[in-house]
Parts: sequence; structure tokens; C-alpha cells
Amino acid sequence: MNTNVKTALITGASRGLGLALARTLAQAGWQLIINARGQAALSQAHQELEQWTTVTAVPGDISQKAHRQALAVAVRAAGGLDLLVNNAGILGPSPQPALLDYQLDVLETVFQVNVVAQLGVLQAVAGTLKPTARIINITSDAAVEPYAGWGGYGASKAAFEHLSAIFAVELADQLPDVRVYWVDPGDMRTQMHQEAFPGEDISDRPLPEASLPGFMGLINGNLPNGRYQAQNFPVEAVA
Repeated sequence: MNTNVKTALITGASRGLGLALARTLAQAGWQLIINARGQAALSQAHQELEQWTTVTAVPGDISQKAHRQALAVAVRAAGGLDLLVNNAGILGPSPQPALLDYQLDVLETVFQVNVVAQLGVLQAVAGTLKPTARIINITSDAAVEPYAGWGGYGASKAAFEHLSAIFAVELADQLPDVRVYWVDPGDMRTQMHQEAFPGEDISDRPLPEASLPGFMGLINGNLPNGRYQAQNFPVEAVA
């Protein structure tokens, strides 16, 4: 095994931001472990990415403990993690309902996937983190802005942000050189964004690639733990 090769686990990597980031890392020589619920789309992504690097595709749902354990097995087989990107998540109902109309069982599912399962992934792979690993938890401006109709998704992302902040503090005692970032990628022209605005034209939104320089700046740099906006990432921070 080549210990000089860096390894990343990216959840939700079959489309959108996850796939765009996987492409960039693959072309830079990173070894990848990718996940998604849709096996066909994940297989297609795997086929594309393996032209550049070694890729392990593990289809499944991160809300399932057995799947999180399968991801951890793949990570250990790859020699540990230099990067974890918790990108998988769900929007919830489309269109987004007002909170008084939000079905509570559906809200529980949104929190299960966007908060509880994310912690489950962290717990599953924490023992495989290399000393200078980077953890990137994907959040949203809906976590900090009170957009009407975004109460369910926004609240789940707000909870994920605070979980990330506490995790960063707790992890610092064990792995002081690991960095934890919760990152708002900004508006993007993705399937999830389209589902959030059914019937609307979102062609004015930038493609996920517009957010990649910010992500790569965090991955390759050594900025403090914290919340960052990928599309407003300071150029001087990369230097």
C-alpha cells in the first residue's frame, strides 16, 4: 500500500457537489471511497472516477448502522482517512412546507439523516482519522437565515452546525491537528436545489464547480476549525 496517497471518504458522491469534489480530488491523485443511496448513479460515478484514481464505491443509506460500518471497513482497508466529507443529506418535502403544516414523522426523518446519521458516520470512522485529517460537514445558509418555508431543513442544518462545533472542541484533545469545518457551499444548480424550488428556473445558479476553490483551500490549508462559505472563501487564506 502506498502510504503517500491521500484518501478521502465522500458521502452523497453520485451527483452535484459530492461528485464535483470527487472529480477534483481524483484528478489530483486522491484515493476515494464514495457513497450514495442510488446504486446505478453511484456505479456511473465510480466508472468515471476510476479513470484517474483508485475508487471504492459503497452503495447504501448512511442512516443505516450496517452501512456506516461498511464504510468504516472500506476506510480501514484503504489505510485510514485524510479527508471526510459529510455531504449526504435530504431536503425533506418538496415544496418545503411551513412549520405549522410540517408532518412531524417527516421532520424526524430529516433530522435522522441530516443530524443523527452524520454523527453516526463520524463515530464509525473516527478511529481511522490520520493525525492531520480534515473533516468537512456540508451545511447551508438555511442554518443561519430564517427563510420562511425552510424550518425543517434549516433547523436540521443548524443542529448539524452546532454538533460540528462541539465535535471540533472535543476532538481537539485527542487529535489537535485535525481540522473540522462546517461549510456552506452557496446556491448551486443541483437536483436538490431544483427540488427546493419545484417548477422554477434555477439556471442562474452557479454549478457546484464554483464552490470547489473554497473547498480545496480548506482541504489544502490549515485554517482554524469553524464555519466557512465556500463561494466567499478568501483568496489570501489559501496562501
